[in-house]
Amino acid sequence: MVNLYNDERMDYLLNDEHMQIIQSPTAFAFSLDAVLLAHFAYVPIKRGKVLDLCTGNGVIPLLLSKRTKAEITGVEIQERIFHMAERNVELNHLSDQLTMLHGDLKEMQPILGQSNFDVVTCNPPYFKTPSRTEYNRNEFLTIARHEVYCTLEDVVKACKLHVRPGGKVAMVHRPGRLVDIIELFRKYKLEPKRMQLVYPKRGREANMLLVEGIRDGKADLKILPPLYIYEDDDSYTKEAEEIIYGM
Repeated sequence: MVNLYNDERMDYLLNDEHMQIIQSPTAFAFSLDAVLLAHFAYVPIKRGKVLDLCTGNGVIPLLLSKRTKAEITGVEIQERIFHMAERNVELNHLSDQLTMLHGDLKEMQPILGQSNFDVVTCNPPYFKTPSRTEYNRNEFLTIARHEVYCTLEDVVKACKLHVRPGGKVAMVHRPGRLVDIIELFRKYKLEPKRMQLVYPKRGREANMLLVEGIRDGKADLKILPPLYIYEDDDSYTKEAEEIIYGM
């Protein structure tokens, strides 16, 4: 039995009645961007090592565990949310495959070493925060959404540090940071290889960006077809439904 604390609740992970996840409306609850990244990222099927930075409550490692038998490690800086991730591993009996670590992604080299992972994924804070007046009133959400403890460059640098030569780095972000992401990927020798823009509906502006790079790769960026999430009647598109529910 796994304990729940404060306002935590236990949900099924998407439509999988065999996998549950502990969430909190005030601390952390996963959103569509994590689901899309877990679907977009390349992962080895049989063996290997995967690292998920900014793991939150461990949702991406949980989703990836359905696609791969590789060892998966998650890193989360917020202690309360890290404990949620730990209990989610226990709840789903995945301790042999998933490991959650509490720490700062900028300081994980003594624990994780260097160039040890085949794949690194990250759903980082999206927003620069010029002043404290722009912080969310909820500290957990502020840290998760704003570059308080790490900048985009910190994230890309950590990805480069931990992925092996020829390994892949996959990230979800906002389209407005595309130029920054491309510049930083190339600065740290992560060559962008695949990119997909995500749109809420046809005729709307893109609101999410999925990008994958290869460490020390050659230049050859492939732009995937656009992904639309909702039809005009607010139902999921067939493509989104297949990703979200595996239908």
